[in-house]
Amino acid sequence: MQRALALLSCGAVLAFASAPLLASGNAANGKTKAAACFACHGADGNAVDPQYPRLAGQYNEYLQQVLHEYKDGGRNNPIMKGMVATLSDQDIEDISAYFSSLPTKLDTLKGHIQGD
Repeated sequence: MQRALALLSCGAVLAFASAPLLASGNAANGKTKAAACFACHGADGNAVDPQYPRLAGQYNEYLQQVLHEYKDGGRNNPIMKGMVATLSDQDIEDISAYFSSLPTKLDTLKGHIQGD
């Protein structure tokens, strides 16, 4: 009985530990899928125009959450809603993996927050 519980506990720990790895997406596929994003956010994820967020180096899970929020209406932006409307969960994971893998140019918040 104790052995069965130990094996079950070990299996549960492995399952929970591997869940983020399974949901991390494929950055190489994400680069291809993100081609439409480059016009505003830049191919390197560091948008030059300050009206567009810089995506490079952002947390993978954060990017996934934001894309899902645009898709389900949690965030209201007509352009982004249209851009994510046809993305699958796998597409979102891949695109997020791509942008989160890129080096960021956000070394300071100067000029990016009110009062600067």
